[in-house]
Amino acid sequence: MSSQYFDIQPVAGRIGAEIVGVDLSANLSDDVISEIRKRLVQYKVIFFRNQQLDANGQVAFARRFGEVTTAHPTVPSFPGHPEVLDLNYGRTATRANNWHTDVTFVDRPPLGSILRTLVIPPSGGDTIWANTVAAYQDLPTHLRNLADELWAVHSNAYDYAEAAVDLSEETKAYRKVFTSTVYETLHPVVRVHPESGERILFIGGFVRQIKGLSTTESDDILRLLQSYVTRPENTVRWRWQVGDVAFWDNRATQHYAISDYGDQPRHVQRVTIVGDLPVGIDGKHSEAIKGDSSTYIPSLVTA
Repeated sequence: MSSQYFDIQPVAGRIGAEIVGVDLSANLSDDVISEIRKRLVQYKVIFFRNQQLDANGQVAFARRFGEVTTAHPTVPSFPGHPEVLDLNYGRTATRANNWHTDVTFVDRPPLGSILRTLVIPPSGGDTIWANTVAAYQDLPTHLRNLADELWAVHSNAYDYAEAAVDLSEETKAYRKVFTSTVYETLHPVVRVHPESGERILFIGGFVRQIKGLSTTESDDILRLLQSYVTRPENTVRWRWQVGDVAFWDNRATQHYAISDYGDQPRHVQRVTIVGDLPVGIDGKHSEAIKGDSSTYIPSLVTA
């Protein structure tokens, strides 16, 4: 497949495509950026091999798609680059080896995330993405009707690995920073994509509880809905190379960074683009319960 500006190579049947013939460090035209955005919405995650981006170039590319957030609501940024989250596994602590959508615990989760690879282990360390639009479409009608009515509380106080035991002091310290400010937001379980109009199953690792249900009831329903997200046919797996860039639609995906590389180094950097306030199929918007996202979205400070 091809567009007027680059070649498109789908990676899996329902999600993911490699974009070939684009130099992300170049001064890309508005038309090229518009076409990249179109393919992002279409394929949910797009990949670029052999890029020569540095941190400044990564931020500059991200800005072509909207306002850029600070690195993270609680985790410190990469020195000298307030927009860059540095994930140097082996030096930083916890690994995000669970299914999640980035930063859904704030009221305006990112539109998208752009990840750049610096060091990749010779084996292991792949990332998997899931298409949460396809997951919603796969739901039987009665489950879809149920999901349409539900709202859920997302929070960063949710533990990445709640069942983990014997945590290292480094991991404990990281989690203390991660939850240094507690955020809670009420989001629709089914949100409407602001560009495509598609309905999205909007759950993942930061969901704590479904509104109006007990913890046990919530867990059972979320486990059932999540099983549709992680069906193999709704996923794509990417084998990283140094210089790769992945750009995913954070509104319509979940992802999982596989922790199967032991003590081998894995160093990546992430930049995120400010998103909108999610809206459910009833037209109601997400509501912040706890925490002020203006620390994460600079324009809200001056608004």
